[in-house]
Amino acid sequence: MKDFWIACGHHLLDRDASGRLVVTDEFLKAYLARPELMPPDDACAAERRLHRQLLTNPRLPVDAKEIGAIADADARENWRFVLTFRDLLLRHATLEAAYLALVRSRSINLPPLFVNQLVHVILRNALDGCEDPFVLRAAELFFRPQRLIPHEYSLLLGDEEIIGGHDSAPVLSLISMLGANIEAQIDILNAANADSYWLRSDQCDLAFDLTGGTRGPAALAEVISRWISHLLGIDAAIEPLIALRDAKLTWYVGLDAEATRIGDRLWHGDVLDQRTLGCVLALFRLSIADAGLVVESVGREPVYLILAMTPDQLVRMKPQNLLTGLPVKHLEAAT
Repeated sequence: MKDFWIACGHHLLDRDASGRLVVTDEFLKAYLARPELMPPDDACAAERRLHRQLLTNPRLPVDAKEIGAIADADARENWRFVLTFRDLLLRHATLEAAYLALVRSRSINLPPLFVNQLVHVILRNALDGCEDPFVLRAAELFFRPQRLIPHEYSLLLGDEEIIGGHDSAPVLSLISMLGANIEAQIDILNAANADSYWLRSDQCDLAFDLTGGTRGPAALAEVISRWISHLLGIDAAIEPLIALRDAKLTWYVGLDAEATRIGDRLWHGDVLDQRTLGCVLALFRLSIADAGLVVESVGREPVYLILAMTPDQLVRMKPQNLLTGLPVKHLEAAT
């Protein structure tokens, strides 16, 4: 089996009998080794002592006074966040259960970095055994913000961290031979270079084609289906659409904040202007196999999923919406 996303730390975790992730001391110690938590040369005695104690026992209870005793304000904040994250994982039997509890609480008190890392490793588990690089690249949308790359009539997405810091648009390597001025250069994932994904999966430097009718939307649909099945135990068929075509919007889930706003307007019968419509990147129709799981008000009507970008062409997917927004009667698969 080909491995991928080594950086998420999945190899440091255990699995329970149902295949879900169980936190280990090794996984917790990996956070203690992050540069943000390594005491610098001028760190105070309280910070050094805390770091040393947790390296010995990463599950050690930490009193708020111990964090308050750290002299540096930034260090105190870093320790509060990482210990809040640690305590969340320790309160639950699996990482999947911890994530579900977090998103259902409707009060996420952690920076997006921690939430995205949790999604990253859970999705690595859900996709274990997958050997389709298009599906794996599509899955990166779940935990890494993307930015639209202007390229003729295609919907190409590039990793925001890779391309977002450049003043000019990145040049795709397929067209760089034309002599353009290169600020950032990335490849477009295609059949010819798909095998390179296994060596560069942690580099996040492949552009993803989400154009309707290509492999991209179907790959993203596969990821959505696996995510729902892994965390909720629900089998759902996901079908990419080109347009809603006057469909009855009985129930919809916005896959990001912008898509939710657009869905709300459509549900209320608003007529959308072309600029707003242009922000919609993908549409899907979801059908749940077991009709008995669907709330009565929806019945056999399909559920529509909307993915959009912000007016400044940024995509920040919210995979938790797929877990809290579906019209199902029970949501207790991951415990």
